[in-house]
Amino acid sequence: MLGFVVWLSSCKVYTKHSLVNKRRLSSKGVKQNVCFWLGHYVDVPSPVFFSVWERRRVRKYCVTGKSSTYSQKEQEQYPHRRLKNYGGLGGKYDTRQYPAKSLCSHCGLCDTRFIHYVKDSCAFLNQHISELEYTVHGKSRDLEVENELYFGVHLNMIAARRKQPLPGAQWSGIVTSIATRLLETGKVQGIVCVRNDEQDRFQPKPVLATTPEEIYASRVNKPTLSPNLSVLDTVEASGFTRIGVIGVGCQVEALRSVQSKLGLEKLYVLGTPCVDNVTRKGLDKFLRTTSTSPDTVVHYEFMQDFRVHFKHDDKVVGGPGKQWTETVPFFGLKTNELKDIFAPSCLSCFDYVNSLADLVVGYMGAPFGWQWIVVRNEIGMEMLDLVSSQIETMPLSSSGNRLQAVQNSIPAYDKGMTLPMWIAQLLGVVIDKLGPKGLEYARFSIDSHFTRNYLYMKRNFPNILQRHVPEYARRIIEQYKLPKE
Repeated sequence: MLGFVVWLSSCKVYTKHSLVNKRRLSSKGVKQNVCFWLGHYVDVPSPVFFSVWERRRVRKYCVTGKSSTYSQKEQEQYPHRRLKNYGGLGGKYDTRQYPAKSLCSHCGLCDTRFIHYVKDSCAFLNQHISELEYTVHGKSRDLEVENELYFGVHLNMIAARRKQPLPGAQWSGIVTSIATRLLETGKVQGIVCVRNDEQDRFQPKPVLATTPEEIYASRVNKPTLSPNLSVLDTVEASGFTRIGVIGVGCQVEALRSVQSKLGLEKLYVLGTPCVDNVTRKGLDKFLRTTSTSPDTVVHYEFMQDFRVHFKHDDKVVGGPGKQWTETVPFFGLKTNELKDIFAPSCLSCFDYVNSLADLVVGYMGAPFGWQWIVVRNEIGMEMLDLVSSQIETMPLSSSGNRLQAVQNSIPAYDKGMTLPMWIAQLLGVVIDKLGPKGLEYARFSIDSHFTRNYLYMKRNFPNILQRHVPEYARRIIEQYKLPKE
């Protein structure tokens, strides 16, 4: 009977938390699994676990899923640990209907016991970026300073790129390099990141990466909605006290709201700017409407030269592995056919620049071919210092005037105007030469999306418009004349 219980416990730990490698179970592993069910703290021998635990000794708190495992004090401090009824099981926490409903960005929080805090933490139920900025960075953005109004609290902004780009990286591999160095230097025990599903290169698969190889396998942005926070239960069960998280604005806002409930000693948040994600079905429509070879696209990005850059690789369909790039001008997109592919959460988001991350790595404020890096606080500076020898940097610049370009784009998008491709190509060349560049291009992109999203909220969710749009976004939107209803 005892043997059956031990076997059952090892299976449950493996399938639910992916922490124990059943193929490596030894007598020490069996002993550990007995401890797991008794709810003790144990020193875990490295052979029991995946390679991250090799040469390490990890103190793991074993969670049996029974409320009796926790003391009354722990249950009061972490009430989410008492939850059993969540994750689509029916009842109060039935996640077949997410609390944010049609505005849900599927960040993954509601797929964990941390759904207990969703009312206060979800970016689409309780927009409170300013308060969280103060908590995370020690101050809220100064709305009278243009760079803070647009880009949030920061200590520094620079352009950077790796001296030796990482093979297979979307750009030069700065995000991957920072995450890897965090792990290699022991600053973290694991990194929450997103891999591609084995069966679908565009289907995101959140993981708690514990080796450099796992982090490297997570390189390249995923353009579809991704439940990054769905691994928070795994993080808690791991017993890790120092972790890193790579995420976008809505995920980071929810994470910051529950950060104190994770029992962490240190949290490093590496963010990327995010706009216009799509569902998996919407992605198929976008690729087939826009690219000449949708089946070979491995990633794409809307870039500073006013073009969409598609990276292709023939090997994704069994070819010789030829890599090539395709560009399509913004003005040649079939807007009238594509307006419905973007997720409602993205059309109601006002945190393009990921205000609550410690360090943000994107592209829109930097020259073409460089990355835009925003250091928001001391933790962000600590992360950037880890790769200082691997990157070259230069100051940011700003030129041109975005205001008229944004004003003209508002009715064009609103009416779904699409230009013939030859005109779009010509217009793209002209605007690339004469249009806004550097930080002015970043402000152009923010203005364009904020005005569009404000109109979307006003038309579709007027009852929550006032409380959902942050003050900094209102000030940006007030610069423009919006269409009358």
